[in-house]
Amino acid sequence: MALKLQNITHVFFDLDHTLWDFEKNSALAFEKILKLHKVEVDLQEFLYHYVPINLKYWEMYRREAISQSELRFGRLKDTFDLLNYKSDEALIDFLSHEYIHYLPQFNHLFEGAIEILDYLKPNYSLHIITNGFQEIQYNKLKNSGIDNYFLSVTNSEMAGVKKPNPKIFEFALSLAKANASKSIMIGDCIEADVQGALDSGMEAIYFNEFNKTIPESIKQVNHLLELKKYL
Repeated sequence: MALKLQNITHVFFDLDHTLWDFEKNSALAFEKILKLHKVEVDLQEFLYHYVPINLKYWEMYRREAISQSELRFGRLKDTFDLLNYKSDEALIDFLSHEYIHYLPQFNHLFEGAIEILDYLKPNYSLHIITNGFQEIQYNKLKNSGIDNYFLSVTNSEMAGVKKPNPKIFEFALSLAKANASKSIMIGDCIEADVQGALDSGMEAIYFNEFNKTIPESIKQVNHLLELKKYL
């Protein structure tokens, strides 16, 4: 049985892959735009290649190895190349903008997301720290009906750096008027969310959706409602 964490007053969440079901919503957005614009590829085959490519590009983006526009273009080009689908730069640019437009229109949250936010809201100040793009993250929060739970939202464009850089955590703590020693970060990425928060003096819990093997020293949950064990 996990011990309840004492003295925590501020709870920070990652958004994508933690509260907001990115993979499900992304698949629905691609289903919409590929059909709408008559891109003749099999959706499941497309996603089979796209999902790991997208994760690879986000990792490079997190390390400042590529720009936002390179991420958006490269992940689609690499996927089409693997599918041997003839695409030119104009089509990829167009589809990448369509994807950004349609993505926040699909708003599946992880099971237990609303229930855990309702449970935490009376006793903690709730916040978001995300590496996602400001324009789209705001729409995800608003369209999924969870924006009112959070007193502050920090994204990497505001902070000028991305998780796990300690400066984004410092920025978020300052915006939230929170002390690191009384704050906890919950997210799906060991490096960006958990280690980034721990290095900044915060507590951290790993949202381990896929039950990956991780060091025993790291606090983890496999379902959002398991957060009640700690908070």
